[in-house]
Amino acid sequence: MDPKFKRLKYACYSSNVSMSVAGNLSPILFLTFKEMYDISYSLLGLLILVNFVTQLGIDLVFSFFSHRFNISKTVKTMPIITIVGLLIYALWPSVFPNSVYLGLLIGTVVFSVSAGLGEVLISPVIAAIPAKEPEREMSKLHSVYAWGVVFVIILSTLFLLIFGSENWQYLALLFALVPLTSAILFAGADVPQMKTPEKASGAVKFLKSKTLWLCVIAIFLGGASELVMAQWSSGYLERALGIPKVWGDIFGVALFAAMLGLGRTLYSKIGKNIYRVLSLGALGAAVCYVTAAVTDVAVLGLLACAFTGFCVSMLWPGSLVVASDRFKSGGVFIFAMMAAGGDLGASVVPQLVGIVTDAVSASSTMSKFADSLALAPDQLGMKLGLLVGALFPLAAVFVFLRLSKTNK
Repeated sequence: MDPKFKRLKYACYSSNVSMSVAGNLSPILFLTFKEMYDISYSLLGLLILVNFVTQLGIDLVFSFFSHRFNISKTVKTMPIITIVGLLIYALWPSVFPNSVYLGLLIGTVVFSVSAGLGEVLISPVIAAIPAKEPEREMSKLHSVYAWGVVFVIILSTLFLLIFGSENWQYLALLFALVPLTSAILFAGADVPQMKTPEKASGAVKFLKSKTLWLCVIAIFLGGASELVMAQWSSGYLERALGIPKVWGDIFGVALFAAMLGLGRTLYSKIGKNIYRVLSLGALGAAVCYVTAAVTDVAVLGLLACAFTGFCVSMLWPGSLVVASDRFKSGGVFIFAMMAAGGDLGASVVPQLVGIVTDAVSASSTMSKFADSLALAPDQLGMKLGLLVGALFPLAAVFVFLRLSKTNK
């Protein structure tokens, strides 16, 4: 392989690790922010929503106006934006101690812009690099994100344990070294030319394709299937199955991410027949969701949560592979549309599961039903919430089967 492409691949990999930081730093620090600054849980949860909404906004902008951007310069600017966001996030509380939350919010918006750009642009950059088996390269790229999540969780846990949560700002500054590495790698790499519609109307013609919308629905369901378990597994294991929080965090989040990375890494090495992998993965995820929801055995629930990561591992990158193969002339526009679909599923559906959980927990009728099952109302709420989550990978099975039948 040409050395310039090797450097570019490493730059893309480190950018995906930066996206892992952007997506997981705030949840890890929720308790710290609550204790140190007395920020409510609703405001803390808003940081996650702002993260996804910002990324979704970037996805939509690039869906129709990618032709107005210099793709190469935009890609190389991404890590700089991440660094600025992390600096605001880390330093604002010290400089403006009376408006801590505002700094956290601004920092989140800034590095979420970079994460959104990464979702739209990093995959097509990898797709533009000549490769014998491009679907394996895409799987390898997305496996780096999953391993990045494991890295972020473990490093954060160790840092806060050793240095104390009061020094969380140094952790955020430490993570800024990741996008700094990306910036250095991108600075010496040539970004290949990528196709974009010549004008917004050029993108509209793709929107008339039923197959494109089927691909968008596929990644919507894939993003939902992945993020519901990623966000709810820790709390579910602690509250519904009685596993201590520290172990719920490690095995509920880190092990899920490790299994996610393992599935993507294995496909990048030996994977083939993407449609079969997607259909079986979605079916396996639905089974894992139902198992986790109905079991009262802690170990079985933990294994079901973790193995969900393996089952959903290819649903997002595999959907990208299918869409890019079906619409080779779509370039950045196709990846932007797919990123928008994935982000929408990743933000809306976990929120839906939370609404179901709260509604069941607050219902007097369901409270009586919970008593008959020897469960607390919120335990029943979480179990029913996960059962609702199971509907999305189940629906994905039929979408992937449909895509397989229409494949020429």
